[in-house]
Amino acid sequence: MEFLYDRQVRKFYVFLVTLCAVQICFMGCSGMLQARGVRRALVERELSAASYLLEQDIPPALIASAWNHGEVTKEGRMLLEKIGHTEESGEYLLLLTEQNAVWTMVFLAAEGALFAVILLLGAGSFLRRREQVYGEAEKVVTLYADGKFDRHLPMGGTGGCQRLFNTVEKLALSLQAKGEAECRAKEFLRDMISNISHQLKTPLAALDLYMEILTREPENAEAVSAFTQKSLRSLERMEQLIRSLLKMARLDTGSIVFEKGYCPVSEIAAQAVGELAERAKREQKQILFEGIHEERIFCDPEWTKEAVENLVKNALDHTDAGGVIRICWKSTPVILRLTVEDDGCGIAPEDIYHIFRRFYRSGSLGDRQGAGLGLPLAKAIVEGQGGSLNVESSPGEGSIFTITFPAL
Repeated sequence: MEFLYDRQVRKFYVFLVTLCAVQICFMGCSGMLQARGVRRALVERELSAASYLLEQDIPPALIASAWNHGEVTKEGRMLLEKIGHTEESGEYLLLLTEQNAVWTMVFLAAEGALFAVILLLGAGSFLRRREQVYGEAEKVVTLYADGKFDRHLPMGGTGGCQRLFNTVEKLALSLQAKGEAECRAKEFLRDMISNISHQLKTPLAALDLYMEILTREPENAEAVSAFTQKSLRSLERMEQLIRSLLKMARLDTGSIVFEKGYCPVSEIAAQAVGELAERAKREQKQILFEGIHEERIFCDPEWTKEAVENLVKNALDHTDAGGVIRICWKSTPVILRLTVEDDGCGIAPEDIYHIFRRFYRSGSLGDRQGAGLGLPLAKAIVEGQGGSLNVESSPGEGSIFTITFPAL
């Protein structure tokens, strides 16, 4: 009886039950009327017989006795057989019902016709509404097939048709999400290609220029050495850019599985600085560490080191000679917080909400190098492990980047 869960089918069945109940009432009424008509015919027959007997001077008492007499005799049966008044005699029965037979038949025919008309109209109305529902559903599904999801099928209910609509709606939501994901992927790919082309244009142009100079002056040892170094730096910049883009693409596609474990925060910080310590020394900048040496963090050490390294690179890029970069960590019962703080130029208010966007470069940076991928990559790594990365900064007062992970 699952089909009765459908509201329209349930209404149609209620209509049929009501119509059948009305039909039964009509049939009962027509039977009562027909019985009343037969009774009236019998009474009329008795009246005419009594009137005839009275005209023949039969005493009323004898007539009353005959009408109340209940015994059937052989002679009486034979008499009725002679005049044709028996149970097998059609004429006798027809005589009893001839006064109401016509109108009874007309009543029954009209009743049957009315029942059929109401049933056909009700079924037609139900099927028409059903067809309208299917027609509207077909239009909505056609829109879904064309990638348009402005209209929706009716939701709710437990009937078979409604369950089908609910399933189609789930499929449509899945298609919509897939279409939106594909659009985002296409936009990301388009932006990525555009940004890569833009970012590679400068070092490629520089390399072309350097190679041209080296070709024109192959015997000038000083020029060859200088422009060879510049070429190597351009190649290093291109390599770094390509590596960052590949890492960002792997994070976006979810192809990276973070291998988390317990490791000392001091070890991650030291590995993150690594070769940057030499750069800081060369640029006359200090990198200091503050925190409990035994403090531990639950994370992927390699990727977390990558994130911290990008933050330290960013600090070095925006700190002048004599500047100090501090890497601090401290835990509470709830979280572990690691900060990378510098006393550099700081971030302008109009830029602070955009620095984690890919390839974003502030107009106030001047000729500072950078592709705008270090901070977005660091944020993607941290958030991919369930942490968060935030920044606090004011122009001329330095910046504080804070990595937060849940406590052990």
